[in-house]
Amino acid sequence: MSEPLRLGVAGLGTVGSALIQLVHNKQNMLADRCGRTIRVTGMNARTAGRDRGFSTDGMKWFDNPADLAVSDDIDVFVELMGGEDEPALGAVKAALSAGKHVVTANKALLAKHGVELALLAEENGVLLNCEAAVAGGIPIIKVMRESLTANAVTRVFGILNGTCNYILTRMEAEGMTFEDCLADAQKLGYAEADPTFDIEGNDTAHKLAILASLAFGTQIAGDAIYLEGITKITIADIEAAKEMGYRIKLLGVATRTAAGVESRVHPAMVPLGSAIAEIGGVTNAVAIEADTVGSLMMSGPGAGGDATASAVAGDICDIAKSKPGRQHGPVLGQPANTLVPHERSAMTAHSGGYFLRLNVVDKPGTMASIATRFAEHDISLESIVQKRGATDDGEAPIVLVTHETSEEAIGKALAGIQSDGRLLGEAQMIRIEKLNES
Repeated sequence: MSEPLRLGVAGLGTVGSALIQLVHNKQNMLADRCGRTIRVTGMNARTAGRDRGFSTDGMKWFDNPADLAVSDDIDVFVELMGGEDEPALGAVKAALSAGKHVVTANKALLAKHGVELALLAEENGVLLNCEAAVAGGIPIIKVMRESLTANAVTRVFGILNGTCNYILTRMEAEGMTFEDCLADAQKLGYAEADPTFDIEGNDTAHKLAILASLAFGTQIAGDAIYLEGITKITIADIEAAKEMGYRIKLLGVATRTAAGVESRVHPAMVPLGSAIAEIGGVTNAVAIEADTVGSLMMSGPGAGGDATASAVAGDICDIAKSKPGRQHGPVLGQPANTLVPHERSAMTAHSGGYFLRLNVVDKPGTMASIATRFAEHDISLESIVQKRGATDDGEAPIVLVTHETSEEAIGKALAGIQSDGRLLGEAQMIRIEKLNES
């Protein structure tokens, strides 16, 4: 059997601790499957000396992750610190430059510096594996990078944040408000004390940026994604969606268009009974549409110590099986120096149906005025419903569902209704996502 593969683990939080325990508890199985033993020989964390539930025998402590990254005591640097810049960035660059393989679960780092790091890995003939950075335990990166090589992907989309999916699931199932669901998610540990990164869609956007690069051969462009979170979703929206045969999910969607790549994160209505509508709780799902394989979807745990550690361990085992001196495959599916610049397709190009909830002035001519404004922009209405009688303030809430149209046309119609003095407050607009399901 070959020499042991020595790991240096930076970051001993939930995932780091779960990984070390997994490597220890399954050492014999991993050795059989990888052809060599795997050992953790170095580690780093913010705080030394804490009891983390595992033995540290045989592991050398490093105060600085960059020192661990270049140590002669390790073969693979496992970065589980998180954060898009330092110290993670410096440590990963140091490891790659020193000829060390790197495994990371850091989607924020890859969304911002992924192409630079991929170039560095390929220049130094080492692997930069990142399965755990997207959708936790779902092996979506391996599928896109390796299994779908012969496919031209047209769209990749999915539920990429378990916190948001949990909140929307509870709101529908129990009639809870967004605020109450969020507070409950925080108590259960599904949401951070500061949940902004999750509920405003940033976490989903980072993951989508990586998937879009793999799908379309473009440079990662985390700042080119339209972003809208779930904070404005109400019980009224969820109930209206259900009445019309839809369920609301926070989706990340990247589509190849004639104008470039349209990447967007926002709440969307998906048909009840569709595969993605059935994904509840903290579960994630990723769907791919391609020319050869057609449509496929993978679902599973998108976060958590064990699920993420499983993905990290899979990346480590790939390195353990690789042969010294072998030319490694590209990090992002094709050589990083061949990735084309990301050309952003504007959201005005998005087409599909729309759900609109408006509070309008309750007086004669309002409905006719609204219909006229939509007709001016060739928007066909599938349904229009007044949800209840007018309020004492003279407001009438109505719900409209359009047939397929463009984002631009919807925006112009709403602007016209606003200028007519018919619209009170801000309109709620939720896109209806077209799914290629039989």
